[in-house]
Amino acid sequence: MRVIYQISELRALRRELPGVFGLVPTMGALHAGHASLIRRARAECDHVGVSIFVNPAQFAPGEDLAKYPRVLEKDLALLESLAVDVVWTPTPEIMYPAGYQTWIAVENISAPLEGAIRPGHFRGVATVVAKLFNAFTPDIAYFGQKDAQQAAVLRRMTLDLNFPVKIAVCPTVREGDGLALSSRNAYLNPNERQAATVLYRALVAAKEKFDAGERSAEILRSVMRAVIAAEPLANAQYVSVADPDTLEELLEIRDQALLSLAVRIGNTRLIDNFLLISAPPATAFPSP
Repeated sequence: MRVIYQISELRALRRELPGVFGLVPTMGALHAGHASLIRRARAECDHVGVSIFVNPAQFAPGEDLAKYPRVLEKDLALLESLAVDVVWTPTPEIMYPAGYQTWIAVENISAPLEGAIRPGHFRGVATVVAKLFNAFTPDIAYFGQKDAQQAAVLRRMTLDLNFPVKIAVCPTVREGDGLALSSRNAYLNPNERQAATVLYRALVAAKEKFDAGERSAEILRSVMRAVIAAEPLANAQYVSVADPDTLEELLEIRDQALLSLAVRIGNTRLIDNFLLISAPPATAFPSP
């Protein structure tokens, strides 16, 4: 495994790696969710690259940039064990040199949900991922379903800007009690960690209602709100039942819907989602 710091080194090494190249962008503090992305990339690609960069452009003022966990040595040991070929760990000065002024804004799909609460977040995400695509020139880039809006934004950016990159979205990895893995889970104290399962419980309750035949989006939102309201340590920022591609809120679910929510547990902000897919109607065959 090669650990690269300068972009010139990365580009020189990349030219020596023929075949299908997979990229897993990360901000470090790696966990089993990241490992699942890397294993899939390893299975599908000839070579795998990982970026580790805590991107200041996607943090709003007052967010947790300064305290975001940075454990580079531990991360590199994990990546070595997963047979990653190249790791790029640029500095903010490399990614955003003096005088930097070019940004990518994916307009409509960035506006609701996370975009409404974290202004500028997706501008920072889209810009840094575009820069990673330019540096690594991957064939496939791997992202987690937990960040469903991010994946939708990056699919749109990749299409609009004609990047020759396939966006692969991989299933959310969860703890045994359903909590989605996240680097921010480390901020939770024991009581908050127990309360944090409310996100998963709210999603399950809405999915069970959907599986029983409910197609009113507002009823599913109400189900999620009620579960969250019953948890004293939880404060919902949003609950959503939206089109998975446009993120426009739905009135009635026809084929698919994205259930998503953002909840504060104490001082820690967590997100999660489920993708709902309607079963096709049973085909009736004439009696013989």
